[in-house]
Amino acid sequence: MILITGANGRPGSAVVREFARHNEPVRALVRDPAKADALRELPGVDIRQGDMLWPETLHDALTGVDRVLMISNAGPELLETQCTFIDAAVKAGVEHIVKFSGKDSIEGFDPEKFRSTRSHEQVLRYLLASDVRWTILRPSQFMQVYFEEVPDIVGSGEFRLPLGDTTLAPVDIDDIAKVAHSVLTTSGHEGKTYAMTGPEALTMADVADRISDAIGKPVIYRNVTTEDKKRDWRDAGYPPPRANAFAQLFQERSRLGHSTIDLSTHEHFGIEPTTFAQFARRHADVFRGNAHYLPTPG
Repeated sequence: MILITGANGRPGSAVVREFARHNEPVRALVRDPAKADALRELPGVDIRQGDMLWPETLHDALTGVDRVLMISNAGPELLETQCTFIDAAVKAGVEHIVKFSGKDSIEGFDPEKFRSTRSHEQVLRYLLASDVRWTILRPSQFMQVYFEEVPDIVGSGEFRLPLGDTTLAPVDIDDIAKVAHSVLTTSGHEGKTYAMTGPEALTMADVADRISDAIGKPVIYRNVTTEDKKRDWRDAGYPPPRANAFAQLFQERSRLGHSTIDLSTHEHFGIEPTTFAQFARRHADVFRGNAHYLPTPG
């Protein structure tokens, strides 16, 4: 049995949908089953409740599981949550853990400099030292994070980020889900790390142009200060630690400026990379404000 943790979140739910698309059974771990209605409607999905931070809640979810895709909320408790879960999974007899991590596309980015990214690096070291086979998925920024800009796009025809002319290489979560499905259902991935970006290094003006083309209305990128954007995030309801972490991340991206494209994982698994224009057209109703999107978790 294969278990997907964090199954109510963006990447977790995308992987669950990929299993359903293949008509293959999968188990989904959620903290709040009341938020899992969309998963419950998919064929072959076995929903189990539990909290990765509390091993006593995981027995039901881990029983009979041999492979796990480990994803959790990227908040301040990520390090403790994932290390605790690794211990519980090893104790339950899980043979292979696939960690969903991340790798910024920005040239020269040092993940050890920031708490949010450093926690992932510390979990990686813990996983590699544990008594379990492992694989690491390291995607760059998700294309789906631009859904967070929908209120500004709908309200004023612009979106605001502190990035200037910096380029990023965002990747579609659905592309990542295809890779995750392959890693979890085929052999030969133990001890390997799969980094992936989208197929283009884009400025925020480029992103605005592609969204504009998709929705048929002008969208303008407006460069703002990090402090201004941090206030926007807090006003939008982001917890202060998350707003601060995003501010640090965007400040470093702005300082470094340029992204590198890495399509080696797409090529290895035979996946055609989704362009941002394709993504924007597919989700045009979201960018018009006419469809629901899954917000960034707190």
